[in-house]
Amino acid sequence: MKLTIHKAKTHLSRILHQVEAGEEVTLCRGVVPVAKIVPLTPPRKARPIVGQPTAKPFPIPPDAFAPLTERELMDWGIR
Repeated sequence: MKLTIHKAKTHLSRILHQVEAGEEVTLCRGVVPVAKIVPLTPPRKARPIVGQPTAKPFPIPPDAFAPLTERELMDWGIR
């Protein structure tokens, strides 16, 4: 990727994330290349999820999605 120095200063954090992912960036003064930013280490790989999920499902009562009663509708200000 080629960028002007101004654009690199404006978006430095985002550019560094791309460099960490393995992309090389050429910095240009106008259209003249003057420097290159390259990753120091190999690109990071996504780490696999280890272990079992900690959240346990909870039972949903059979009437959980039943229509609201008139009293419930009044409590919610719908009627």
